[in-house]
Order: sequence, then C-alpha cells, then structure tokens
Amino acid sequence: MTARELDAAAITDPALRAAYAHCRRLNARHGKTYFLATRLLPVERRPAVHALYGFARWADDIVDDLEITTAPAERSLALRRLQAQLDRGLRTGESGEPVVTALADTARRYAIDPLHFGDFMTSMRQDLEVTEYATYGDLERYMHGSAAVIGLQMLPVLGTVVPRAEAAPHAAALGVAFQLTNFLRDVGEDLDRGRIYLPQELLAAHGVDRALLLWSRTTGRGDPRISEALKEAAAFTRGVYATAAPGLAMLDPVARPCIRTAFVLYGAILDAIADGGYAVLHRRAAVSRRRRAAVACDGLARLTAARLRQRLAGAPAPPPAPPEDPASHHGTYTPHTRKEPV
Repeated sequence: MTARELDAAAITDPALRAAYAHCRRLNARHGKTYFLATRLLPVERRPAVHALYGFARWADDIVDDLEITTAPAERSLALRRLQAQLDRGLRTGESGEPVVTALADTARRYAIDPLHFGDFMTSMRQDLEVTEYATYGDLERYMHGSAAVIGLQMLPVLGTVVPRAEAAPHAAALGVAFQLTNFLRDVGEDLDRGRIYLPQELLAAHGVDRALLLWSRTTGRGDPRISEALKEAAAFTRGVYATAAPGLAMLDPVARPCIRTAFVLYGAILDAIADGGYAVLHRRAAVSRRRRAAVACDGLARLTAARLRQRLAGAPAPPPAPPEDPASHHGTYTPHTRKEPV
C-alpha cells in the first residue's frame, strides 16, 4: 500500500520514498483514529498527511514520551536541534532526518505557510515550561500553535471548494476540538507528566485543584466535583466541534469522508468519556472497534459516492487551492468563552 500511495503522489526519489514510508509507519503505530481516517483520502494525498502527522508526532514525543527519562534540559536541546533541522529542511529541502525530509517536501508541494510550523514549535517549547493554564484564553493561545495550525496545514492537502481563507477558521477550530478531546481523554497521563491542561478557572469553579486530581489519580477514587468539571469541559469541547462543522462542506468532496470520519470518531471519544462516568483519571476512554468499523464503513460509502458523482460529472478532482497571503491564515481561530452555549 505504501508503494501505491507514493507512486500515485509521483514521489520517485528512493530517499524521499523511504522518508515518507517512515512517516506512514509513525501514523499507523500512534495515530489509530487519524490513520483510519487517512485511509479514506485519495491515495495520492495520503503521503502528505503522513508527513504532517509524523513531524507533529516526533516533536510531541520529544516533549511527552513517558517512557523516556530525559531531563527537561535535554528535551529542550532536542527541540532546538529539531528546530534547526526544520529551518534547514524548509529552506533547502534537505535534511538528515527522514521526518523533516518528508515534511519539507510536503510543504513545498502544497505551498504550506512555514509560519504554521514555527507556531507549532513554539507551543512544543511551551510544554517544557508551562504546567497549567489559568484561563481558557491562556490555553487557546497555546492551542493555536499545538492544534489550530495542524488544521491549517491540512487545508492545502485536502483542497477546498471555497477560497481557503473562508475554510481556514473552521479547520483551525477542528484542530482545537481534537486537541481538547485528547486533553479530556488524557487527564491522568498528563497529570503524570506534571501538566494540567484544563484551565484553572474551570477547575476552581467546581472546587477542584491539583491536589484533588492527584489524590484521585493515586487512590483510584472518584469525586463528584471532578466529574462536574470534566462534564463542563466536554460540553465546551462539543461547542468547538459545532464551530468546526460547517467547514466539512467547504472541503473537496473526495476529501470530506476522511475528515468527517475523524470528526465523528473524535466526537465518539467524548461519548466514551461520558459513558465511563468521566473516570479519565483512572482509565483511558476508547471508542469500541465495532463503532470504529461502522464509522469507517460509512466513510467508505461516502467516498465511493463522491467519486461516482465526480466520474458522472466528468470532472477531475479540483486541484489544491493556490497559495494565498500567509497573513490571512495566521491566528484565525476565534477564542470561545467558557460560558458560550453549546
């Protein structure tokens, strides 16, 4: 399957093919939901998504991998090295690291704004220094670089049927919704890393603090105050999904099934968290295989229908939107307030 994807994308250089194959393995191993959705993309666009995911995963592992007992100073040094490799790769198209090699090629092919990668690295460095966020506004500034820009990176690969600037705010919001979902699912693991992503203003409103979270994590016992705080965070996250939803119809029709599948599966994680009584400090919520399979089958049916309509219309898939002024995409996610109605 890897060779078919690379051939379809006209990636012929052996070293470049190996770099993309490496990114695909990272996606398959770590991004189960994301990888499943990616399989619904047109085959020639999948390598680019693997490259974007592979780079984000590599940087995230430097910061977050619990199995690596590296001191913060060493992780900071590793991030600086990665930043230098990224700068060189984007500038010259060359790198000794396969993930950067594939990313630089993808950025060139799809004219992805390099500012997005810089913003992402800024948030990765922040993870080494910041352990909690006072307000949603503080968290949203972090998420611009860690999540919103991922949606913006994806837009040129997916293609749009409207001007890209029109779809950009929805793509950014979807990246944020996915990350908020991960924050809820991973509250316990993040606490093990010393981090709390749920805003302190939210926790305090329910009488929750770090000490209570640690007590619950270590004893395995629940507390209604924690459950209520998590329930409110989940409701807020669903509101961000609602903001992102109109963007699905703005995508290239043959790319919509992929993103819709990810949209539904990530939303199902919120359902699993609720069904589990918001016990995320004690066990990781997961979407059942049956549910994943059903959503994937629906996505495949939608993809087949989209391709059939395309063939009947006698029209090729629309090319990626042309590059626009990078400033029009920078910081497009509009912050929500915690009390925004869902």
